[in-house]
Amino acid sequence: MNSEHPLIGVTLGDPSSIGPEVIGKALAAGRVYDKVRPLVIGSKAILDREIARLGLNLNMNTVVEPGAGIYKPGTIDIFNIDNIAPDVPYGEVSAVGGRACYEYIEKSIELALAGKIDGVATAPIHKQAIHMAGIEYIGHTEIFAGLTGSPDVIVFFHVNKMRIFFLSRHMSLRHSIDYITRANVLKSIEQTYSAMKFIGYDNPRIAIAALNPHASDDGLYGDEEKKELTPAIRDAVAKGINAFGPAPADTVFLMFESGKCDAVLSLYHDQGHIAAKVHDVFKTVAVTIGLPFIRATVDHGTAMDIAGKGIASPISMEECLLVTGQYVSKHKKSNL
Repeated sequence: MNSEHPLIGVTLGDPSSIGPEVIGKALAAGRVYDKVRPLVIGSKAILDREIARLGLNLNMNTVVEPGAGIYKPGTIDIFNIDNIAPDVPYGEVSAVGGRACYEYIEKSIELALAGKIDGVATAPIHKQAIHMAGIEYIGHTEIFAGLTGSPDVIVFFHVNKMRIFFLSRHMSLRHSIDYITRANVLKSIEQTYSAMKFIGYDNPRIAIAALNPHASDDGLYGDEEKKELTPAIRDAVAKGINAFGPAPADTVFLMFESGKCDAVLSLYHDQGHIAAKVHDVFKTVAVTIGLPFIRATVDHGTAMDIAGKGIASPISMEECLLVTGQYVSKHKKSNL
């Protein structure tokens, strides 16, 4: 065990989903132990079932204090929350499953706020199951924001060299375009800058994606660049932020490869999602900034249709653990 590695809580996700499977496979591979100390937070009985079903050669070590874990390949350390029967059906959306995974999240937050773990990596939950359990939050990120009292959280994508932020996400394309105002763009640039500073960048270079083809060719194909985006970028620069653009969306993401930027502000959901997932869908990780700690999650859902079939890929879960540890370490170094 390397006690200097970040200690990362790993919530089990919905017990009927692929969450327990991808966690078991990711930890069985052993590669994450070179960078992090993973502590599973969830039902030991559920994870025991997965390990047996998949034929994984793993020991289980139940811990009460996170710092007392073994954290070596071949052993899974688990903070056991015994809140669901081990025979819960695969692929079933249920209130009992929703309640169980909510309690895993609650415990991860409790441990993180107490300084007993350094960050949290999350397996997927099912929104309908959460609602069936009588929990009013609309999603995973909202649970973390609400339970930590964090009103200004933002989510960005990490995929290899890319750091992609979003002006808008779960909004219709028509409303997303209407949302592109000077004030909203400036606020998002400032949030991107703060988030990049939080994870250890001293003077992050932020490229702003354009909306129209060729960044409108000076007004030939729309005026959003001239009226809203360029003034917002000027405002950000006046505040000392290293922002530039708007850059045509068909080339802006290539700036990561040439080392010309540290982050891109995407203007709407698909503009950034397509770039990330075409680049590397399995290694796309969503990172939440604005909480009292780093939290990252796999960028896939519960996949109830394949739960229990043994065919789920653990690559995203592995990457999620490594990315969480990476940003925990960068944040700590930047605050020394």
